[in-house]
Amino acid sequence: MKASSLFAITLLTLVALGSCGPKGNHDGKIDSQDVNIPATADGKAVTGLEPVMVFDTELHDFGKITQGERVKYSFKFKNTGKSELIISDARGSCGCTVPEIPKKPIAPGEESSMAVEFNSEGKHGMNEKTVTIISNAKPQTKVITIKAEVLVAPAK
Repeated sequence: MKASSLFAITLLTLVALGSCGPKGNHDGKIDSQDVNIPATADGKAVTGLEPVMVFDTELHDFGKITQGERVKYSFKFKNTGKSELIISDARGSCGCTVPEIPKKPIAPGEESSMAVEFNSEGKHGMNEKTVTIISNAKPQTKVITIKAEVLVAPAK
């Protein structure tokens, strides 16, 4: 399937899902329908003007942590594109990985960060989790990764 067809299907799905819920922004997040995606339904993109999200690092290793510990890391990024970057959603690969997205648009040349918290409760051994970010940038989705070796505390 061509990338433009996949993009059009994704865009139509986001619009359809966004139109089913109540109007207004009740949780402080930017609705996906408000994201100015730099392409139209016919697949013609406005190239060179879209925002670009560039991370300092896309992987953070917490190293060895104790089971039950909550750890947090802030991934720093910059909008190196030509228009405002709007992050509409970010989802962890499981409930133990919780991202905090910036609530305001990031201007061209501006830096920001996205904190990701990992809860190691009930986990053991090597763990690798991802956060998928959806924005109006090119590319529209970006994946960042955290990992940790969770050590089980000896029984008392």
